[in-house]
Amino acid sequence: MNTWVLVANTNSARLFDAEIIGEEMKCIREFEHPYSRKKGSDLTSDRPGHYQSKGTGHGAFVEPTDPKEHEADIFADELAKVLNKSRTTNEYRKLVIAAAPHFMGLLNNHMDAHTRDMIISEIKKDLTTFEDRDLPERLKEYLMK
Repeated sequence: MNTWVLVANTNSARLFDAEIIGEEMKCIREFEHPYSRKKGSDLTSDRPGHYQSKGTGHGAFVEPTDPKEHEADIFADELAKVLNKSRTTNEYRKLVIAAAPHFMGLLNNHMDAHTRDMIISEIKKDLTTFEDRDLPERLKEYLMK
């Protein structure tokens, strides 16, 4: 069995299979979540409603959750479901995750305890901008710190 490496941010992710971290990795799946790239105003269906209170008071309703945050959470849930399901079918033995700290937190919130136990390293950096061929060396650098 081998190690899976998830390199993710709020709108894209790549999942790799690796025998040895820092060596050649094979990209086994790519994920896109284009809604996370949209402006918050494009994600809501309408402007917030307004209210009038007794007397001269008035105001606007405020969204309880930022639309972009909501989309990032949806994407984190999607990725966590893939990791959870793949663990139950023994597709990997160890897991390395590289994601920005906030998105790492969202992923951890959606992963079950057994999947979190498979994580051997969390790299709290967004490495999605690196080419597949450059990632092994970058991972090695961060794992040695």
